Amino acid sequence: MTMRTLRTILVTLLFPVTLLGFFWPFLVSSREVAQRAEWFFLLSTTITALLIVILIATDDMGSKNVAFLGILSALIAALRPLGIGAIGIEPMWFALILAARVMGPTFGFLLGALSMMLSALLTGGIGPWLGYQVFAAALIGWGVAVIPTQVRGKKELFLLALYGAIAAEVFGILMDLQFWPWSLGSGTELSYLAGAPLSENLSRFISYHFISALAWDVPRATITVILIAIAGKPALNALRRARHKAAFLSAAQFKELSDVRLNHR
Repeated sequence: MTMRTLRTILVTLLFPVTLLGFFWPFLVSSREVAQRAEWFFLLSTTITALLIVILIATDDMGSKNVAFLGILSALIAALRPLGIGAIGIEPMWFALILAARVMGPTFGFLLGALSMMLSALLTGGIGPWLGYQVFAAALIGWGVAVIPTQVRGKKELFLLALYGAIAAEVFGILMDLQFWPWSLGSGTELSYLAGAPLSENLSRFISYHFISALAWDVPRATITVILIAIAGKPALNALRRARHKAAFLSAAQFKELSDVRLNHR
């Protein structure tokens, strides 16, 4: 088996395994089995680490990409504690989204995961929620690929701001999936019911999320949109100049999941 074949297999596994970690409680019939969702994030972490090694070994991620990934991860990890996390003011999403826009979706996936992990190590925020945080941030970094690469100017900033608002809500939803199944017990109208029909648990979860999480989601979305609107253009220009001057030779893309046109040159 060649390295590229192994990479294709790992990429094919990574996203389904990660999503299973978030949505596992909806698919099982007992709380005991539902609590094993963390095992999917452990597997996703192993796959991600192997992919980084393979990307470096096959020159799909050169040394300059690795260095830039480290610098941006440290920057985003430092930005996160500056926000008032208790009410969702988190400036890190602004930096993550713009960096992923310039460097591409695979870089964004790795940047989201590594920066969240580094932030947890710096702030002591290590716990059962960490896997959810790491891979929620990774998916947000990867999801920037939905914005067409040829878009520039005011339209680009508008789409990035719109994506930032949506991503803020998605992050809140994904994080509530870590908390909701266990937080309410089993005696309320919003409680998780192991083995119940998917539609019933989804209805309960959506109601719970919008009742409890808007105080976090709205400030997170607002600060992300404001920062992109005010500082998005100079930040994008600076990132693109840095990429051009460093003469990155590869875009570090998961080519099996994204068309080569996603390369941000």
